[in-house]
Amino acid sequence: MKIKTIKIKNFRSYKDEVEIEFGDLTAFVGKNDIGKSTVLEALDIFFNDSKGVIKLDKDDVNKQALAEGDTETVISVCFEELPTSIVIDSTNQTTLQDEYLLNSNNQLEIIKKYSNGGKEKVFVKANHPTSNNCKDLLQKKNTELQKIIKDHTVTCSNQTINAVMRTAIWQHFSSDLQLQEIEIDVTKGDTKSIWDKLQAYLPLYSLFQSDRKNSDGDDEVQDPLKEAVKQILNDAALKAKFDEIATEVKTKLQDVASRTLAKIQEMNPEIASSLNPVIPATDSLKWTDVFKSVSIAGDENIPINKRGSGVKRLILLNFFRAEAERRKLAENIPSIIYAVEEPETSQHTEHQKKLIKAFLDLSNTPNTQVIITTHSAALVKELEFQHLRLVKSDNSTKTIEKVLPNRLPYPSLNEVNFLAFSEITEEYHNELYGFIELEGEMTNYRNGKPTMPYNKLKKDGVTIINENVVLTDYIRHQIHHPENTHNTRYTFQQLKDSVDLMRNFIQTLTP
Repeated sequence: MKIKTIKIKNFRSYKDEVEIEFGDLTAFVGKNDIGKSTVLEALDIFFNDSKGVIKLDKDDVNKQALAEGDTETVISVCFEELPTSIVIDSTNQTTLQDEYLLNSNNQLEIIKKYSNGGKEKVFVKANHPTSNNCKDLLQKKNTELQKIIKDHTVTCSNQTINAVMRTAIWQHFSSDLQLQEIEIDVTKGDTKSIWDKLQAYLPLYSLFQSDRKNSDGDDEVQDPLKEAVKQILNDAALKAKFDEIATEVKTKLQDVASRTLAKIQEMNPEIASSLNPVIPATDSLKWTDVFKSVSIAGDENIPINKRGSGVKRLILLNFFRAEAERRKLAENIPSIIYAVEEPETSQHTEHQKKLIKAFLDLSNTPNTQVIITTHSAALVKELEFQHLRLVKSDNSTKTIEKVLPNRLPYPSLNEVNFLAFSEITEEYHNELYGFIELEGEMTNYRNGKPTMPYNKLKKDGVTIINENVVLTDYIRHQIHHPENTHNTRYTFQQLKDSVDLMRNFIQTLTP
């Protein structure tokens, strides 16, 4: 299964419900403290029940909603690419469609509600039968279903399997199902088994945070292999094998000690009686010490925790990826979601490009999604528009837009970086200038704007003194003719002012 959309309500800075659409790779961009990481953390709470990286508590309730008396946080996720069959009753195969567990868009929509940061209640929002004879069948026991079949003379091939009986009843009353989208509570009564079974089909969600520990003393920074040893040795099957080995070694040691003491007894009973073999208990053995020398080391065996912060984070990031994949295989989980905050942190620009290429490749593998947040304009330019989600805030109202505002009448990643990070570049200036020029509107753009003197250098080496040009042309000339040093270099503020002027003018050209 893959995430199609998530809805978040009354969680941290998200007071009103916001709906976000996901793809195979989804990148959230926006200014600091705007709510990008909140989306990834909401997903961690949803998938890992506050047992993952993020722990939900009452302080996560939106403060404005709390003041209005609303303490219920709601996180709901819609899934697509659903399993062709599922088991929700014992071992009997059925489908989500046959059980009327899909919403009106044929998606599995799971809603989790948390009261004041407390325990979750889980609902499935489904286009479900609501007529008197057909409602609540998922909550009915075997005998109750049999009674409905008997009372209404329903044709049913097998009255020992609940799924078969439900289907028979719904088919019998197919002309009067009265389908409506309702929320089915799957955390109470007999429906709890439905949720217990559905969880096995959900993706594995792994979150790598931007503020993940990166100090010398952190176990993972010391060496990810040492951390891996702890996790590997925690496997129950391995523990049993080690216990078996330890018991065998202990038995043989006791045999050797007994034989030795017997020989001493023959020669000196007094000394023999004062001796006892000391063999540690099996459960006191520290198997991690056996593998304490494992490591990933670089040139001249320099340990990881003494490498640069960029190298440390790069190794940790890929350890995270490897561990998430290992868990997916070990737990037989059908799909996986990698969520990474600010992968560009401490990385050289070339590393950023390689990382995003790796994430794009990863997102193209079956049953895999990648979600990132970023502040890197360079990283954004390696992505496509379909990957980007712009997080904005207007008068305390949060919006997350898949289709960019497109205040410009053409697609522009420079525009994305301007909106997301307020990035002003010469490249963006050239792009805006080129568009106005292409539209044949440069004369209209210049009209009425103040001018300033510019010393123009001609091809024959002659300098034209004090040619009057508008600010935008002054900057454009300097960008394209750095060899002309006869003018005062424009300032960043002037570059920003020129960009704003061109953007405002272009908006007047669009209907």
